Amino acid sequence: MARSIVLSNGELCVALDKFAEVRDIYYPHVGLEDHVRGHYLHRVGILVDGQISWLSQDPAWEISISCEEEALASSVLARNSRIGVELTFKDIVYNERPVFIRRVLIKNMLDQNREIKLYFGHEFEIYKTHGSDTAYFDPESHAIIHYKGHRAFLIRAILDGAVFEDYTTGRANFHGLQGSYRDADDGLLSKNPIEHGPADSVIGLYAPYMGGQSRICHYWIAVAQSIAQAQELNQFIIRKTPEHLIKSTTNFWYAWVHAYDWNFHGLSKEHISLFRRSLMYMRAHVDVDGGVIASIDSDMLQYGLDTYSYVWPRDGAYVAMSLDRAGQSNVSRRFFEFCKDVITKQGYIMHKYLPDKSLGSSWHPWIRDGQPQLPIQEDETALVIYALLEHYKHSHDLEFIESVFSTLVEKPANFLVEYRDAATKLPKPSYDLWERLRGCSTFTAASVCGALVAAAELSKILGKDSHETRYRNAASEVREAILKYLWDEKSGTFVKLVNWTDAGLSYDKTLDISSVYGIFAFGILPAGDKKLDRAFENTVRALTHGVSIGGLARFENDDYYRIEGPSSGNPWVITTLWYAEYLIANARTESDLDRVREIFSWVVRYAQPSGVLSEQLNPQTGEQVCASPLTWAHASYVTTVLKYLDRLGELGICKNCNPAP
Repeated sequence: MARSIVLSNGELCVALDKFAEVRDIYYPHVGLEDHVRGHYLHRVGILVDGQISWLSQDPAWEISISCEEEALASSVLARNSRIGVELTFKDIVYNERPVFIRRVLIKNMLDQNREIKLYFGHEFEIYKTHGSDTAYFDPESHAIIHYKGHRAFLIRAILDGAVFEDYTTGRANFHGLQGSYRDADDGLLSKNPIEHGPADSVIGLYAPYMGGQSRICHYWIAVAQSIAQAQELNQFIIRKTPEHLIKSTTNFWYAWVHAYDWNFHGLSKEHISLFRRSLMYMRAHVDVDGGVIASIDSDMLQYGLDTYSYVWPRDGAYVAMSLDRAGQSNVSRRFFEFCKDVITKQGYIMHKYLPDKSLGSSWHPWIRDGQPQLPIQEDETALVIYALLEHYKHSHDLEFIESVFSTLVEKPANFLVEYRDAATKLPKPSYDLWERLRGCSTFTAASVCGALVAAAELSKILGKDSHETRYRNAASEVREAILKYLWDEKSGTFVKLVNWTDAGLSYDKTLDISSVYGIFAFGILPAGDKKLDRAFENTVRALTHGVSIGGLARFENDDYYRIEGPSSGNPWVITTLWYAEYLIANARTESDLDRVREIFSWVVRYAQPSGVLSEQLNPQTGEQVCASPLTWAHASYVTTVLKYLDRLGELGICKNCNPAP
């Protein structure tokens, strides 16, 4: 199940599903240690007139869930006409401390007086293991506390100023036990004060309601590395008040998302709303230690061998460049500090990492046909260098560039220079950006060229003449090799991949949008070049064929999460926006940008109401497929919108549309 809302402060990350129920709680890193893991539920329920109704179990609930446009906060309306109750939620993660707060407005929709009880249920998987937990009622703080080792979760709620009185602890998913939430069926919780093992808990807040009356509940989870710290945090919340923390967090995000006064010339309010939400969703996936998490959607584990809760340097580089372009270089800088700490002594970056900077899982072997090989995707190393130059262009932070030059420029650039085939000058084989094939892909070769040019430029800035010469010469050799070996005249486009065999070069000529995009994005050929125009035209035609909803597949016969049908594969948000970037670069008049605005509308159309973008879409229905949210998709949208604004400025249509540095 896709996540509808992501709330985060870089230390605590909470994700809500379409029922507005908590499905992920990450702490102390975004993307690491999911203490709910999707398949355990933090339920919300209502008991009225002797009927119990849980939001995720009763189909009578009509739930509208969104994200505020100008703050990283949920906006949820849940209405159940059958029982005559309406719930309005606003949820935040406090921007300064690891606290999740829900404000719930409970409304009696009927004219008659009634008693209504609001329930919150909790199932944890602390340290990602189910069992050996303890849940107990703490009389000192009048709260439920779940704990194991150095992780503590304190839960408290007040209704119109009165603290909850009804509670219980129990066991869930153990010897057939469904969980303590079933104790709420009769409207009276058993007040079992403590339980261990696969422990769960429920709290209830009761009040009489006059006809049409509403009451406000404030509910929070304080997260810490000890019970004592959680209790101290709870006292802080009580002292400051939950409402103050909600207001403070809302103000923080409003100021952050309005850091620059963009003129969104020609864009709709829906385009603008998605832009702001995408900025916040990117920020929500940046860990306190600088790692950029690809996606916190833990339900990916149900469909594959692992989740996307890792730092891919490629995804991170694209997010960093997007944040830099949006004027948030103070955030992107942390990503480069992360890369500085994980890069190998040989100068390459590995496949992916956990947010604590340890090595992530991988399927790339260290040996092939009895011969050692580097299990890397070389474009990830290249993109970090390329993104670092972009960071400097927007931040002008020369001292930072100087401090990381030897680690993030010299060392990896030297690796890129040396890791090349002696005869062709192309990069030696590595895995491609789609993580499937090994060889020299056109995208990887183009990214290496772009990285070497970036390394030369950074060397020039710092007066390192010999470095500049070496990197510029190598970049020129790679560019010439790309144009010589990777262009296919017959198909009128660039090949996907080349490998070396005893018989000579072996080509994979599958049409792949990354091949032509790489040629354009890294400056191998300029926009408007006849060969490049031809390549885009031929590739786009093939990858849009059979896609009923519009958008571009990645490459011909892409089988990753493929929905059966006439298309080459599922359309991706990223690849479709790549094409928009090329249209922007080729625009000469404002009308030339009409198709770009249409693509923006397409992205908006297939976003969730909360603005969450997925990796790919069902080509017939538009239903979101695979990871959702995907940080890279949000980065692509923000980047493309800003390039659109920049192009308007270049054409003299809208001066200073993009005031970000």
